[in-house]
This record gives sequence, C-alpha cells and structure tokens, in this order.
Amino acid sequence: MLGMGWPEMMVVGIVAVFVFGPDRLPDLARQAGSFLRTVRQMVNNAKDDLGAELGSDFKDLSLRDLDPRELVRRNVIEAMEADEPEVPSGKRPLRYGERPPYDSEAT
Repeated sequence: MLGMGWPEMMVVGIVAVFVFGPDRLPDLARQAGSFLRTVRQMVNNAKDDLGAELGSDFKDLSLRDLDPRELVRRNVIEAMEADEPEVPSGKRPLRYGERPPYDSEAT
C-alpha cells in the first residue's frame, strides 16, 4: 500500500495520536473513510460514464488497459517471452564460432 509496511503505518499512527490527540483521532478517521468512499464512488461513476460513451464494443474495457505501460507489457514483452522461434525441420541453429554454409554457385 503506497510502499508502506506495517512498521511505517504504526509510526504514522503514533505520530497522529500525538499531533491530533486521542479524542479527535476517531473523528478524523471517520472523515478520511468518508472521503475515500466518495472518491471511490466518483471513480466508479467515471468508469460507468466512459463505458456508456464508448458503447457496447468497449463494455469490458478496463482503465488498466489504457495505461501505456500495461499496453507495452501485454503486446511486446509477453510476445517476446512467449516461446523461442521455431527452427525449420532439418535445420539447426549455428553453434558459437561455427561459420554459416557458403554456396559458391549462388553468388
């Protein structure tokens, strides 16, 4: 979660208790939860509006699909990692230091 582990969360909590006091902290946590709920609802509404505007062709479109890093990962990197290129039957790749065959009549 944002690069924070349990020890960092504990430090933030202890600092929050000292800064805001134990009597104001529950109210601030309630306000933060309400703010996050409102933001999540706004994001869901924006996704629904985008899906409605794009039509039924893009109904299953995820916002992650629009991220350029995800696009490159899916189309380039996964294609490169898919499998090794197929070697034609009867042929093998050259070993290190081996010279390719030369046909004097072909040139």
